[in-house]
Amino acid sequence: MDSKVLVIEDDVLLRRAYDRILSVQHSVVSVGSCSDALLELSRTKFDAVISDIDLPGQSGVDLLRQIRAQHQEMNFIFITGCPTTETAQAAVNLGAMGYLTKPVAADALNKIVAKATSASVSAKTTLPARLNGLTHRFDGALEKLWMAFQPIVSVPERKVMGYEALLRTAEPSLGAPPDFLATAQHLGQLDRLGRAIRSKVSETIATATDPDVKFFINVHATDLLDPQFGSDDCPLVPFANRIVLEITERASLEVIDDAHARIARLRKRGFALAIDDLGAGYSGLTSVMQLEPEVVKLDMSLVRGVDKSRLQQQFVASISRACAGLGMVVVTEGVETAEERETLLALGCTIHQGYLYGRPSRVLAAPTF
Repeated sequence: MDSKVLVIEDDVLLRRAYDRILSVQHSVVSVGSCSDALLELSRTKFDAVISDIDLPGQSGVDLLRQIRAQHQEMNFIFITGCPTTETAQAAVNLGAMGYLTKPVAADALNKIVAKATSASVSAKTTLPARLNGLTHRFDGALEKLWMAFQPIVSVPERKVMGYEALLRTAEPSLGAPPDFLATAQHLGQLDRLGRAIRSKVSETIATATDPDVKFFINVHATDLLDPQFGSDDCPLVPFANRIVLEITERASLEVIDDAHARIARLRKRGFALAIDDLGAGYSGLTSVMQLEPEVVKLDMSLVRGVDKSRLQQQFVASISRACAGLGMVVVTEGVETAEERETLLALGCTIHQGYLYGRPSRVLAAPTF
């Protein structure tokens, strides 16, 4: 019983219940207020902190911000009886390990606390220095951020329909976009990264001369919770009717209670919506039914080698017909060979994206047909 857990809950009965559940595996200290919690944290090094969000005098979110100032490495878990999008967003941005809704089952509580304490024990000797180094690298990557643009083309018309904006950085340690994004999430900096991306993309759109060309911008689900996004202060708003928002991390939409209302407000501003990677899994098909996007992008797993696979051909044709019947524009991603191009055209897919037409570049380069 080496791991130490702090429980912050003003409801005496719940505090006792959590204490009883967790004390089998951990050393537990339970308090009922933020002031008592801060006092205990000044005395003891805890491996995990579990806090109610609605606390007397100060919210659990504000408490975590205060704790983060001195305990960056703290593994924090929120429990709430009144989940909101604002507290969910704060939990993500502040790097909380868990966000549980009351009533909490004993096995769920034990599981998330075991994960938190295990992470704390393994990282005790290296985390502070590693976190400082990671923050430094992220700041450098953000400073060196740039956007690459890949053309999306109408093949029969031989013209550009749009460009997808893709995240890049000149910081070598975070040069791979997934690493850059994962680091932003780990450090609670997704808002900061999202705003930087929107600013960079708006600069390029302002220089584009063809008003009919659309710009496809990847949007993480948590971007929807940023109050700047879609407001008058958002640099994309003046160009909203030229922008298609590609929703990434669609599973994260489930924790945003009013995600559909937020998307509707963006649409009223003039933004269009795209679902990417359709065909990569059931979540994509579900998203099409729930979100009714203006654009769907077929995953490259359906496109690569489509000229050699009857099964892929039938699947692509079926999805394309269904989407077209609903008034949705279909974009096929990852087109690399002339054979794939010709097969897709025969299947009725006329809007393509891929290396066959152009690689991502800093400028809005003309495609190759």
